[in-house]
Amino acid sequence: MLKALADPVRLRLMSMVLSHESGEACAMCDLTEGFDLSQSTLSHHLKILHDAGLVDREKRGVWVYYKARPDAMTALRTVFSTDL
Repeated sequence: MLKALADPVRLRLMSMVLSHESGEACAMCDLTEGFDLSQSTLSHHLKILHDAGLVDREKRGVWVYYKARPDAMTALRTVFSTDL
């Protein structure tokens, strides 16, 4: 998971998914803003986040929605916990 988040684009995509008010974000509707990257490059980064277990995806018609996986967020919180 940490390796997937080490890339600045993927870290920003993850942040955008997590901060989206509905808790999920449409790849082409919500996540393309602010990036000077092609759609295929963004899709590649989202696939890496998915393959790393950080996000789930759901296809609805022609749109793909991404949502953070709660178990992955718990694991990351544990890694960065200050309780030792």
